Amino acid sequence: MAHFGATFDATAVEPSKPIELLPPERYVVQIVASEMRATKDGQGQYLWLELDVLEGEFQGRKLFDRLNLVNSNPTTVEIAQRTLSAICHATGRMQVQDSEELHLVPMMADVRVQPSKTEGYGPANTLRYLPLERPGEPPAVAPTRAAISAKSSAPAPVARPTGPTPPWRKSA
Repeated sequence: MAHFGATFDATAVEPSKPIELLPPERYVVQIVASEMRATKDGQGQYLWLELDVLEGEFQGRKLFDRLNLVNSNPTTVEIAQRTLSAICHATGRMQVQDSEELHLVPMMADVRVQPSKTEGYGPANTLRYLPLERPGEPPAVAPTRAAISAKSSAPAPVARPTGPTPPWRKSA
């Protein structure tokens, strides 16, 4: 039992309402809070993300995501790592040690509505992260497979010895 210390008058406070899903669309967002949390079974951990919508009709609305980074299922971990990689690419922060390095960096979120997979729960928003496209700037493009294979098929540079020249290589 918890004593409030005073009488709470519910008529003086507007009751909370269920939050409606954001309609499927691309939104400019930024991560405003994050933390590692234990999974329900206590066997793993997920990165919990809180994001704010920065522009448009839904400016100020919150979105949430969970990246299951520590799990016994390798497929689950791979999905979470790919999502974290997408966030890093979207924010331009390619190597991070702490999730706070991703905070307050605008990026694009492709928001979709996914029907519930579990009875008793309603549909939920799912997020895909993309770099923010700026007017006048060309969109960021990943290198094509052809460019990668052309780069890798180029001959490797010849290694030059760094020590003293062996006698058979010396010119007379």
